[in-house]
Amino acid sequence: MKYSAINHQLFIDNRKKFIAELPPNSMAIFFANDEMPRSADQHFVFRQNPDLFWLSGIDQEKTILIIFPDCPNPLFREVLFLRKTNEVIAVWEGHKYTMEEAKEASGIAQIFWEESFEPALKSLMTYCDRVYININENDRSDNLVPYKDIRFANELKTYYPAHEFKRLGPIMAKLRSVKHPIEVDIIKQACGITRDAFKRVLKFMKPGVMEYEVEAEIIHEFIRQRATGHAYTPIIASGYNACVLHYIENNRNCKDGDLVLMDFGAEYANYASDLTRTIPANGKFSARQKDVYNAVLRVMKQAKTLLKPGTILADYNNEVGKIMEAELIGLGLLDKEAVAKQDNSSPLYKKYFMHGTSHFMGIDVHDIGNRYAPMQIGNVFTCEPGIYIPEENLGIRIENDILITENGIVDLMEDIPIEVEEIEMLMHGN
Repeated sequence: MKYSAINHQLFIDNRKKFIAELPPNSMAIFFANDEMPRSADQHFVFRQNPDLFWLSGIDQEKTILIIFPDCPNPLFREVLFLRKTNEVIAVWEGHKYTMEEAKEASGIAQIFWEESFEPALKSLMTYCDRVYININENDRSDNLVPYKDIRFANELKTYYPAHEFKRLGPIMAKLRSVKHPIEVDIIKQACGITRDAFKRVLKFMKPGVMEYEVEAEIIHEFIRQRATGHAYTPIIASGYNACVLHYIENNRNCKDGDLVLMDFGAEYANYASDLTRTIPANGKFSARQKDVYNAVLRVMKQAKTLLKPGTILADYNNEVGKIMEAELIGLGLLDKEAVAKQDNSSPLYKKYFMHGTSHFMGIDVHDIGNRYAPMQIGNVFTCEPGIYIPEENLGIRIENDILITENGIVDLMEDIPIEVEEIEMLMHGN
């Protein structure tokens, strides 16, 4: 891993929280993500199962975690199974965790090699009443691949039909959505790297550069500061491209007079950041661009204040929609009388602002969490309003990452330039 070691107290505390959620005589099993084939003899870059990482800090393939607090054998109440290395693996793939390194990283005392998992499981199944199965239950997921957790769940149900099987998803969504102070510090570090990449782009941007050249500047700064890379596929969208919400080709010329919408974020120690800024390719906003940009910025500033404990995400999005509605009327994009007569189930502002304002963020950029439950202290949300006007080749989105605390919100990106005047000043080298 490129990133510095994480204090294992995070994972010890996370496991304590998790154990408190388990009914008596329950066992939970977590597998590392599969190494996904790419083609020929290649695999896609491995990324750890976020639940396993959140509970153990182990960032390596072929890892298995068992948590069985009531196991009559204390050796198996918390146990990790690791891939056993050898000279061949060391030569071809490099270093793998030793048992001592895994103990230090996770705070788990009992470490075994992966080959011990099957016989251990047979014994443990004898003594537990229910098994908690870890499958991907993010409500944005659309995964058709029968990944390891799914395959294992089917095997368990075949060989142990008398056991009770339960879902880990609701427990993990509840726990992971509330960030530990160590997690907040890691996210802040990811945000700091993202800030530096954005400032680098401000100095680099000029008419004629390609969108992919901007992307290259960003990844250079990420890797230079020990980030894993992009937390998600970056969007570098100039001119009309900014009106395509998930534009990722990043292959067009940034022309004089274009605005360039950039949605990117560093991943550091498996934690995401998520930033969007929209800047003029030539370093100067036109009067119309400035008006639309400031309208989006005003919506964002108001929307941030609505992120507070007890708020329901759906209600929040509706309230932000009303704020946006007023701004769109002010810009001449909506008619006040038409808005008064609109069908509220299909509000007119959706023509220019068609996505939600916020999502959970953490280990995954679209992190798990219950969008129908009240917001809590410790939640981290994005705040990302936008206005998209295809007929003007104009799309503007602004996005920061927001932590909810008992004393109000903390903008984790408050030190990243956002005002028109500041952006223009930095782009002109001042």
